[in-house]
Amino acid sequence: MNDTVKFGGIDLAVLCVYLVGVVSFGLYMGLRQRLGRQTGAGYFLAGHSLSWVTIGLALFSTNISALHLVSLAQQGYINGLVYGNFEWMAAFALIALALFFAPFYIKTRVPTLPDFLQRRYGQGCRDFLAVISILNAIFIHIGFSLYAGSLILHALFGIDVWVSVITITVLTGLYAAVGGLTAVVMTESVGTIVLLAGSCLLTVFGIVKCGGFNEMLHLIGEAGKVNPAATMSVLRPAGDPSGMPWFSMVLGYPVISIWYWCADQTIVQRVLGAKSENDARNGALFAGFIKILPVFLFVLPGLIYLGLTYQNPVQKTDEVYATMIQDLLPVGLRGVIAAALLAALMGPISGSLNSMATLFSYDLYRRIRPQASDRETIHVGRIATFAGIVIAILWTPLVANFKTIFDGISMLLCFVAPPVSTVFFWGIFWRGASYRGALAALWGGFVLCLGTFLVFYAPLGWAQGVGGSFGATWLSVLTWFDTTVVKGYYVNYMVMSFVLFIICSIILHVVSRLKPDAPDAARAELTWPHPFAALRGPWQGLGDFRLVSGVLLVTMMFLYVIFR
Repeated sequence: MNDTVKFGGIDLAVLCVYLVGVVSFGLYMGLRQRLGRQTGAGYFLAGHSLSWVTIGLALFSTNISALHLVSLAQQGYINGLVYGNFEWMAAFALIALALFFAPFYIKTRVPTLPDFLQRRYGQGCRDFLAVISILNAIFIHIGFSLYAGSLILHALFGIDVWVSVITITVLTGLYAAVGGLTAVVMTESVGTIVLLAGSCLLTVFGIVKCGGFNEMLHLIGEAGKVNPAATMSVLRPAGDPSGMPWFSMVLGYPVISIWYWCADQTIVQRVLGAKSENDARNGALFAGFIKILPVFLFVLPGLIYLGLTYQNPVQKTDEVYATMIQDLLPVGLRGVIAAALLAALMGPISGSLNSMATLFSYDLYRRIRPQASDRETIHVGRIATFAGIVIAILWTPLVANFKTIFDGISMLLCFVAPPVSTVFFWGIFWRGASYRGALAALWGGFVLCLGTFLVFYAPLGWAQGVGGSFGATWLSVLTWFDTTVVKGYYVNYMVMSFVLFIICSIILHVVSRLKPDAPDAARAELTWPHPFAALRGPWQGLGDFRLVSGVLLVTMMFLYVIFR
């Protein structure tokens, strides 16, 4: 243990009990399932038995990682609440998932989203999405979570980064491989409760140390005089020092959210395991309500701590979270935060490993061996799980090349999402979207997104030099989208994601009109005739998805008015 954070015996006991308990619980759930007749659907999709409560908790846990706890506290300390938009705007994406996407997923009972894309378009689209989704699970969901978790565990306990990476990954992979989705979502549900409870402690003790809520607001106001970016506002004007003006979020976030919340296997697999369409829809909406909390539990503590320390600020902002634990929490409660960190570290990793194994088994292996039995498929899934662990561990050190961890994952999502979001969005809202149009948008968008990222955004120091005259011409077309161009070869990556989505959409529309599909009744059933058709259906009382989504929508609008 290092000198940064001091833990007492109670803290270590809480931490050990949680770690042993969650691994044992995951193994128990998996072994209990194996005593029965374990099918592919039972292993990979929990036998379509998940309730809306379990789905909502598991969605949140898979999304929230140690990366969020560390990086959102850091962003709160540096930029105030503006990065909370990544949490609050997710609620709108989850409404879209509940209203427009989940019904098709449940109706077709697809095991994976690439399978859905094959039914809507064709085999080539399925292959593309399967490979991209596997890479996304390993390099983004697992890789970034491991790196962030290893840093905070090193800061808290002085544990070697590689030791923490390997230990946590092996323990998590153990119950994920043995128990499948059932073990994953049950441990994620427990982890979510621990995560929220532990994070709440930092906010409460921060306010208490300020001297109360009003004094907290006063200290934040004083800190804002020193650091103009550190305010309670989530909607910032052009030129704001945070570099994240309101229009970049309004334009860019919907693009990445369609991919992340509605079309990413790692996230949506919990919805695919729902026992009914209503559970799938309300599970997504429940997660939307929980996503309100991170702004107050993850981002706000960083801003509160700035108010407490602005006269003597923390020099290494990536250590803000560990410093907050040391300064704000008494010995005896720090173990709860450490357990919350483990929950935030293990949840996304276990979920991503299970989703990656599902994709590999159903979309790649069964493509080669369609006659494979459930037992053989599950065995291959377990092998894929451990292979994913090895690859993720090898990739983890390269994450350090990004300016901040949160910037890194946000930036990568902005260049993965546009082509996938394009084919899913137009696929369910426009019956004219054809197989060749979708394939052109996927591959053309992939090349365009990869090239744009490597030339202008790659965090290795050489990207700007590669641009040359081509880069200058490219920027002259894009600069008008963003009035706050930073340096010579930079446009806000959220705005760039929107531009790339528009280009991919143009490709899809042009090719679809030139190369239309033959009429197909089955494909037509996977497209809404108009958006309001998603609201049809019998009334289901207070738990009706239309009422719940309306309440969530009004709640989010109210919050944005207050914190504008």
